[in-house]
Amino acid sequence: MPNFQLFPLPFWLVVAMTFFFAIRAWRQPESALRLPMFIVLLTVGAWYIGDVLYNDYSEYLLEIDETSLEYAWWEVLSFICTFGLLAPPIHRMVNRKHLGKPSNLLSLMYYGGLKSNKFQEQLDSICHFLVILWTFLMIVALIRVNFDFVGLFMPYFSARADPWVRGRVGSGYDFLVAFASYFQIGLVAGFGVIAALAYRPLTLTISLAVWFLTLPSYIFDRTRSAILATLLPGFLAWVFLRLRSGLLVKAVILAIGFLVIQSWMKFIIENRTDSSISLAFSRAINNQSMRQSHSLTTFSQEDPASTASIGFNMFEELGFVNLYISNGTIHPDLGEEYFAELVNPIPRSIWPGKPLIGIDYAVARGQKLDDSADDSAGVGATISTGMIGQGIVNFGLILGPPAAALLMSFWAAVLARQDLLAADPGRMFLYVIGLILTFNMGRDISLLVIYPFCFFYLLIVAVKKLQTPKGRPLRPLQSG
Repeated sequence: MPNFQLFPLPFWLVVAMTFFFAIRAWRQPESALRLPMFIVLLTVGAWYIGDVLYNDYSEYLLEIDETSLEYAWWEVLSFICTFGLLAPPIHRMVNRKHLGKPSNLLSLMYYGGLKSNKFQEQLDSICHFLVILWTFLMIVALIRVNFDFVGLFMPYFSARADPWVRGRVGSGYDFLVAFASYFQIGLVAGFGVIAALAYRPLTLTISLAVWFLTLPSYIFDRTRSAILATLLPGFLAWVFLRLRSGLLVKAVILAIGFLVIQSWMKFIIENRTDSSISLAFSRAINNQSMRQSHSLTTFSQEDPASTASIGFNMFEELGFVNLYISNGTIHPDLGEEYFAELVNPIPRSIWPGKPLIGIDYAVARGQKLDDSADDSAGVGATISTGMIGQGIVNFGLILGPPAAALLMSFWAAVLARQDLLAADPGRMFLYVIGLILTFNMGRDISLLVIYPFCFFYLLIVAVKKLQTPKGRPLRPLQSG
């Protein structure tokens, strides 16, 4: 139980303004913007307010000075207020041609419409096309892992085989490997959404088969963001769009899902130093069967408190950012980190001197290696600064939070656009995937997070171009 007496005044202002803007977002006239704004505010609440409620704030006070932590709360407050005020006008600017249209997702949630023949026919077409792409990608993946079928598709029986492994600093044709890796995440997420929305047996069977065949490769990996990106779109689409039950039932299912995911994430954190998560899981199951008196909910002998804060500590990182700026360890780089994120798609074989992402902060956090390989960039690991800390690293203590809020306002407008056009099932996929990826952006506003969304968008645009006869645009599908 957190000691609320330790929290300064700006913490309570952050809590109050988060609720205020969440309610304001949901009651605004533009229904398509409601859910994107709500998800962004939920993301901030989870990664910053949730951090200090889940972890021990008193430990933060011991390792970071009180002034840096209090500044951090004012910075979170600045982000929330700026985002709450900027998101609606930016939405109206970006989506001015579609203003006044209702939210397709909310219409599907409240009035159904998934069973319409046109919607299901387009879903069938998308599924069949994606199966072709997925099959080709898996052939390449099998070749790269020397046809280790079990390691690629059934890592729960063996060590996981990663066909897209590469160094931290890419070279040569590594950009193609990176593309394949992110594209596969988008495909897996897409098949999860198809399985949630499909009513026709063949499409449902194909999408479920592909999803369950490919998903374990991410479940038994150490990359928690990829787990969320591949697992949650289908799960949430099923809960909110397919499941015809009341809000109480949905809330219970979501709570159970959260507990299961949280337990698995904790297990990954506790065993991430092992040779593989699958072997650690197998060993834990065997040990569990031998300890009948031990709680069935524990996977590891480690102290849970020792692993609770790993990875879910963006407020702590924000405090460190303030501390390092105040003592001169790091300096705001006038947007260089954002520029590095923007040019990340350019292959290093074309631009060998392409700027690296997050290296300076990793060095400041003690990750520098004295003797390292060329592909490690001189650090043992990069450390996320959080969406707000990233803004401060780029533009300083005052302008940093509004800069991050501005970027997230544009992202909310992009998501709202997908909702406005979501009578096309492809846009619905993009929308659901984008909503889930928003939560991962709490760690960093990065193309590395939204690549699946970007690749899926390009794919949908290309398919539409091929399907549409010249001079005869497709009529939008009615969802109701």
